[in-house]
Amino acid sequence: MERAASALTAAIIDIWDNSTSIVVFAGPGNNGGDALAVARMLAQRGYRVAAWLFNTTGRLSADCSVNRDRLKDVKKLASFVVVSDEFDPPALDAGTLVIDGLFGSGLNKPLTGGFASLVKYINTSKAQVASIDIPSGLMTESNEYNVKANIIRATVTLTLQQPKLSFLFAENQQFIGKLKVLDIQLSPQGIAGTDSAVTILEADDIRSRMLHRDPFAHKGTMGHALLIAGSRGMAGAAMLAARACLRSGVGKLTVHTPHSNVLPLQLGVPEAILDIDTDANMFTEAVSTDGYQAMGIGSGLGTNETTAVTMIGQLRRAQCPIVIDADAINILASHKAWIQQLPAGSIITPHVGEFERLEGAASDSYDRLSKAVRLAERQQAFIVLKGHYTAIVTPMGRVMFCPTGNAGMATAGSGDVLTGIITGLLARGYKQADACIVGTYLHGLAGDIAADEVGQESLVASDIIRCLPKAFKTIAET
Repeated sequence: MERAASALTAAIIDIWDNSTSIVVFAGPGNNGGDALAVARMLAQRGYRVAAWLFNTTGRLSADCSVNRDRLKDVKKLASFVVVSDEFDPPALDAGTLVIDGLFGSGLNKPLTGGFASLVKYINTSKAQVASIDIPSGLMTESNEYNVKANIIRATVTLTLQQPKLSFLFAENQQFIGKLKVLDIQLSPQGIAGTDSAVTILEADDIRSRMLHRDPFAHKGTMGHALLIAGSRGMAGAAMLAARACLRSGVGKLTVHTPHSNVLPLQLGVPEAILDIDTDANMFTEAVSTDGYQAMGIGSGLGTNETTAVTMIGQLRRAQCPIVIDADAINILASHKAWIQQLPAGSIITPHVGEFERLEGAASDSYDRLSKAVRLAERQQAFIVLKGHYTAIVTPMGRVMFCPTGNAGMATAGSGDVLTGIITGLLARGYKQADACIVGTYLHGLAGDIAADEVGQESLVASDIIRCLPKAFKTIAET
């Protein structure tokens, strides 16, 4: 706790100088103990600190009790009040920093009563708030049944050692503010040796999975990918997926597409081989997958019923790993019984809307993730649930969050690019899990490089493809 308080104090000093008035609210548990230790350290550094310890049940955690006694001996403290019953809150103005140490990661039910009232009082004030480890009232995983009004809205959350799962969900960003993860010197070996079903990918995870190109390689040894994509008016989706696939290192690419898309694809992706459907406007003819090492299907495909019937026939006869995206997912959502016919090991890459059409509306992000885990386990499939933190769910129910990517990638065609990348990696020789992990990370990293060059507002999907070689080089050379 002393190491945690030292890290917390240093982080606070980095942001607020000692002209800031500090109000510390400490709860009865270890989160409160952290807050009391921080109050002591800030007071010793010349900050004006007023501390309130809430001990309404007469029971403090052992470490909280120790830090209560230590704080009593600090002469420079402005005030220290132990609240056991009635509470008259201090004034909180724009020049005040509230250090929120009421409740930490052990909370498992919504705040009620006096604590809920205190949270609402803090939230309606103009004070800035630094929450210790997690904003009080927020739970670390599911907040489906939480009371949003009874959760601290922090300016900064100073979390200890590791981010919490709920920090990765969009609806909780309103409570977290700016997130800082503080190293409190927990054992790296202990952390590495702790099995977890949920992890966040790091660059080393990608680098260790990268395949190296044999100096004697030729196009015949680097894999042949098949993309089934496009319909009348949707040549662009096919082109983006095809260009991304080729940029992912595959030796050859064939695109099966209607005749109406031939000219734009021939001009826009001259490296691709075209296999032309007998219909001029849509996908109506299943393709043999003999000779292909991977297949991607769905980009710009359309949802015509003839296309739908052809698509399920295509999936049934596939003899290679497959990536299912976009309209292929929408077709499955309209024919839910067909989901059972997907080959084991299939990779499904929905955005939130596509996933909810497939599996039903979710009450929040945790519920949606839980549905994705159940689908992956039930179908023995890989689910790449796209978002700010894209979640890769394995058939064993493990979840890996991808930290790369940015809001500029919320643009038409970005998903088609990811489909092309994963399909290209599969054909290149990556196993399904590695193709999902490496492909998703590189997709986001290329988007980050593109955002650095052109800004998030102006980013388009083709920028991601253009920056994909730099993403490969960044991982390889770091």
